[in-house]
Amino acid sequence: MTLINDFRTTTRRSSDLSKHSADVFAEAEDHAVQITRRDGEPLVLMSQREADARASLLQFAADLITVTLDEEGTLSSRMADRFPWMLALSEADRDTCARDLVNAARASFSTGQPYLAIAELTSWRETATAIAAGLGAASVEWLDDPEPVGRP
Repeated sequence: MTLINDFRTTTRRSSDLSKHSADVFAEAEDHAVQITRRDGEPLVLMSQREADARASLLQFAADLITVTLDEEGTLSSRMADRFPWMLALSEADRDTCARDLVNAARASFSTGQPYLAIAELTSWRETATAIAAGLGAASVEWLDDPEPVGRP
C-alpha cells in the first residue's frame, strides 16, 4: 500500500521543482504531490498539516488495534481505558462514541482521508471536555417562534 492513496494526487518530475517550484509548492499545499526521479524511487511532497494528520491517524489506528485486542469488558469500556476523556461521557454516550470512532476510522482507512477519523475523535473529545466543564448541565430555553434579527 502506498502513502498516496487519495484521489487528489498529482505526479511531477523532479525537474519541475527547479523550473516551476512555485506551482509544485502550491499543489503540495493543497494535496500530496509525488515527485518522480530518474535516479531513485519517487518522493512525496506534502504540507506539514497533511503529514501531521496522517501521523495522527496512524496513532489512532494503533490505539484502536490495542483496544480491539483486549478481551476484557465492552468495546466502550476498553476504549475509555485508552481514551480517559471518554469517562466524562454517560455510558450511553460512551457506547455511541466508540461506534462512531470505529466507523470514522474505517471510513478514513478506506478512503485515505485522515480528517474523517481525526475530526470525529476531536469532536468527541471536545464534547467530553465541555461536559466535564459543566457546560452541558444548563437547561436550554427553546424559542417557539423565530425572531428575525437585523444585519449587524
